[in-house]
Amino acid sequence: MLCPRFVLLAIALLVSGCAALDRLGDTKLTDGVAPVFDPEVPYFPSTDAAVSAMLELARTGPEDVVYDLGCGDGRIVIAAARDFGARGVGVEIDPVPLRMAVYRAHRAGVGDRVRFVRGDLFEADIGEATVVTLFLFETLNRRLLPKLLRELAPGTRIVAHRYGFGDTWPPERTVQAGASTLYLWTVPKR
Repeated sequence: MLCPRFVLLAIALLVSGCAALDRLGDTKLTDGVAPVFDPEVPYFPSTDAAVSAMLELARTGPEDVVYDLGCGDGRIVIAAARDFGARGVGVEIDPVPLRMAVYRAHRAGVGDRVRFVRGDLFEADIGEATVVTLFLFETLNRRLLPKLLRELAPGTRIVAHRYGFGDTWPPERTVQAGASTLYLWTVPKR
């Protein structure tokens, strides 16, 4: 059980820390008044091992643009830029982890190669992606599948952590990264 004083101290530090992030500027978190969204998936970050394995499974390289739909704190797009030389875009509905993503990108020195957009992943413009990463529930992945197949160019790689598309679209490859199961698909020719 956590001490109530510790919880209050942690909240105070978090709030003051968010004010310190404001001086970094936005990487397009919102345009104007921010709408309120309810996330369908709770924020639960992937491990560093899973992040690296996802990007390796997608054969990510310097020519790629990696989109992480439901990016949380931005660790996948940051790793794509820092470790694989790619550019990255994170789309997240929850402003709290998104603020952390902006901060982490600047700390990692990749703020010029990644950007974060606060918004609904169903409305996001994903057409420039060559790699898409997902850590969403299967029900959400299935709802997202028509958008992915409609808007992504043939040959775009999709990598999902833990949850795939079910029987709707079986993966081309399934790999284990520690305790994480990862799935790979390639968008087919139309």
